[in-house]
Amino acid sequence: MKMKFWLRQTFPTIIIIYLITIQRVTSSPPSLLSLPEHFLRCLDNQPSDHRSPNSRTAVIPTNSSFSTNLMNGVRNLRFASASTRKPEAIVAAVTETHIRATISCCKLLNLELRIRSGGHDYEGFSYTSPVPFVILDMYNFNKIDINMKDETVWIQAGASLGELYYNIARKSKVHAFPAGVCPKVGAGGHFSGGGFGNLMRKYGLSIDHIIDAQIMDANGKVYRNRRAMGEDVFWAIRGGGGGSYGVILAWKLKLVRVPEKVTVFKLERTVKEGAIDLVHKWQQVAPVIDRDLFIRLEIKPINRKVSKGKTIKVSFIGMFLGLPERLLNITKHSFPELHLTKSDCLVKKWIESSVFWANYPEKAPIELLLKRVSTNEYYWKRTSDFVQTPISKNGLAKIFQTMIDHSPFPRRVWMQWNPWGGKMGEIASDATAFVHRGGNVFMIEHFMNWYKPGDELEEKFLAIARSFKEAMAPFVSQNPREAFFNYRDVDIGVTTPGYNATYQGAKVYGDSYFKGNYLRLVKIKARFDRTNFFRSQQGIPVLA
Repeated sequence: MKMKFWLRQTFPTIIIIYLITIQRVTSSPPSLLSLPEHFLRCLDNQPSDHRSPNSRTAVIPTNSSFSTNLMNGVRNLRFASASTRKPEAIVAAVTETHIRATISCCKLLNLELRIRSGGHDYEGFSYTSPVPFVILDMYNFNKIDINMKDETVWIQAGASLGELYYNIARKSKVHAFPAGVCPKVGAGGHFSGGGFGNLMRKYGLSIDHIIDAQIMDANGKVYRNRRAMGEDVFWAIRGGGGGSYGVILAWKLKLVRVPEKVTVFKLERTVKEGAIDLVHKWQQVAPVIDRDLFIRLEIKPINRKVSKGKTIKVSFIGMFLGLPERLLNITKHSFPELHLTKSDCLVKKWIESSVFWANYPEKAPIELLLKRVSTNEYYWKRTSDFVQTPISKNGLAKIFQTMIDHSPFPRRVWMQWNPWGGKMGEIASDATAFVHRGGNVFMIEHFMNWYKPGDELEEKFLAIARSFKEAMAPFVSQNPREAFFNYRDVDIGVTTPGYNATYQGAKVYGDSYFKGNYLRLVKIKARFDRTNFFRSQQGIPVLA
């Protein structure tokens, strides 16, 4: 009886408070406003900077600039189709207040938040969702502050790798940072997933040289350094994906030293020219050779020049921290079969080598590294594998033939093989959340590209990509089949939308991406983001 009396007395009050709250958020009858309009009104009801109202940083689907703002960060046209759910709003935050207001309104209106730094998420998780959502675009958080006295850099999450490299080169000819070779990639996502590139055998990953960070949590609180956030959170966001814990605002990097001149090269060999033997030898050599040398393989099916049919072409793409004379001594001793000559070698400044690795034309200006928006995006599926035992020559021949069989057109299915070893083998698997350290010979990135829209065409090429990856299963890691978190792959498994992702449900991809580090990541998540506000189809869940 007491409970019934309490409800009769209290329930009308609850309704009144709810209606007043809605009225404050919308300032007009709720039924007259769309969800995007609700969101804009909500932004303006949050604390704001007097010079920059919150809603001025946001666009909604009815704005003429909405499509441009969305597409500027879409790197995979698979997720630009008419059937792909679009965000209720895109917030191009300029200040932390804008980010805080965005978080608050997503919570009030039960919208998922997607954080986009560069837009290179392989499955589009930074700008798509199966449920109503908002994109927080970090594009304007692009400040880079370099201190050459202590050789450190503070870089905001929205800055690109190309902007980082360009700014380092303006300050020094003998400093660099170990990160990826694609200059358009955003720092926020690249570093939080690990960050690997052509300096990894010498210096390890990007996260091995990140010494501090700033992050905003689900309550809008900003942690200005690793001490404030706690060493466990700092551990988790270096390799475990920052987007599962909060909004990464900035990273503090420790620069590394490089020679004033470095050497790059690219040699191409077909099967007829001994590619199988060379790749077999590469597996033995590349992970243990002088760590100043990094040799990537690109393996592609091509049309034969004379007879009909296809063959395989392998490109050996090298980065050497030194001059050709020392490089040739190393390859002559350790990899003479490559037949590298001085005429194959290009001597460049480190910043110029970044232009080479980005596949820009020879002698292209370094200012190209500052270009953020692409105009030639296409449709693709990319995944990863780790190889822990060298593949036999017979195995390589089988792989090459399978590539040809899975390529109805030239250069559809292809791979990059990136050597591990060197510094990577010296860092413990639990030193950061990135677990794939010693014991790996190389990492594979699988590519499937196509250039026309259409659901049937997409299903056709996705089926080819999946079939080829299945054919690779005997040659790669098992139990679990390991994968690189920054090369997301929904085929590994996803969780259902909403707050209810569980430890066990996410374990299918958690084990592949993080192995023994997965449980620790979940426990940290449970303390730092208890309500699982920062979530996605492959996010870190809370324990319960």
